[in-house]
Amino acid sequence: MKAFLSILILLLISPIFAQELPVRWDELTASDWAEALEKSNRTIILPIGILEKHGMHAPLGSDLIHAREWSLRAARQEYAVVFPDYFYGQIYEAKHQPGTFSLPPKLVWEMLQATCDEMHRNGFEKIIIVNGHGGNPNLLRYFAQSQLEKNRGYVVYFYDPQTDDAFAKEMAASRKSDASYDMHGGERETSSLLYLRPELVKLDRATQESGKNQNRLNLPNLYTGIWWYASFPNHYAGQAETATAAFGKLITEHQIETLVKAIKTVKSDSKSLPLQNSFFEDSKH
Repeated sequence: MKAFLSILILLLISPIFAQELPVRWDELTASDWAEALEKSNRTIILPIGILEKHGMHAPLGSDLIHAREWSLRAARQEYAVVFPDYFYGQIYEAKHQPGTFSLPPKLVWEMLQATCDEMHRNGFEKIIIVNGHGGNPNLLRYFAQSQLEKNRGYVVYFYDPQTDDAFAKEMAASRKSDASYDMHGGERETSSLLYLRPELVKLDRATQESGKNQNRLNLPNLYTGIWWYASFPNHYAGQAETATAAFGKLITEHQIETLVKAIKTVKSDSKSLPLQNSFFEDSKH
């Protein structure tokens, strides 16, 4: 009788598990593919991080962890396929620190373009880039703009959330450190990691190096690539020792909520691709 009940329970719950469609590309089966394309409305997320030092206390893949977790958690709420770990971005400013993985500029660009092209070959028409690294936005904005160079049959959307004044006030009331230089591996970023992956954070090491701006260069109204090294040679900007998991939860849940809205917008977008196609037709004349 007990064996019969066990079999009955398995038969009852197995359809529930069978209905779970993975969001990660690498966890889908070939037989899942058509359903994943349909359920996502041919939408895929490319989470981009980097491998670099985050002070003496946080993992080298912090940016990758953030981009991946935001994407996976949002996609489970609003279905989209999530591409596996991608850490081939711009990180030349950290080459003097151990663990940095930095590729030549041309290769970074070609890999990103080839990845998007291959996504399209597999049926996707809408690619959302979710970035976790502060050194990538200029590259990614230009990459998105460069898609107008020729018709590739898909649209690239760079997830670029704007400042939410109400949330900014809530965050300011919750933080403990000086926000003016909380830019890399500091309270905000470390708090998120304490919430997402606490076992990877060595908070007792946060004060081994200074995260303050060293102000070694003063060039008003000018930009130069060495600015970050001049300001933060330890590749750490902030006060991570003040980080808390509670603050990280606040930041992460807001990020996911915002990303879910963006995924919904992209999935329902029926205008960008036709407009893009129209643009290329007009460009022939």
